[in-house]
Amino acid sequence: MAMTVHCDIVSAEEAIFSGLVELVVAAGTSGDIGVMPGHAALLTKLSPGPVRIKKQNGEEEIFYVSGGFLEVQPNSVTVMADTAARADDINEAAALEAKKHAEQALENQSGDFDYSRAAVQLAEAAAQLRTIQQIREKLGHR
Repeated sequence: MAMTVHCDIVSAEEAIFSGLVELVVAAGTSGDIGVMPGHAALLTKLSPGPVRIKKQNGEEEIFYVSGGFLEVQPNSVTVMADTAARADDINEAAALEAKKHAEQALENQSGDFDYSRAAVQLAEAAAQLRTIQQIREKLGHR
């Protein structure tokens, strides 16, 4: 049996996953981060995007986080997100609409325009769509 580490994925609203995993891959601010049992202690900021776990039985599951932090301790990995969802629960049509709306807002700036808010909305929508794409690739649907 492969080595495992306990992983918790939590948001401000709820705990979304808790269990033994062989691997956690998350979107860090400097690129993807892979964590396996025995990884050095770490605390890093996460960008909006997918978090992929490989469970003890080899099954993979993908989650979406809107950002947050990843903490690695000797016997545990914790993903603390502002918001988190199972990737299967993400509404692709809503994410596409949010991306389109944010892109239009960036193009048509007006006097009361909030650039940083539109940029964040665009980044989150794009991250949700990347998460959906990862699920399709995992399932072999392109």
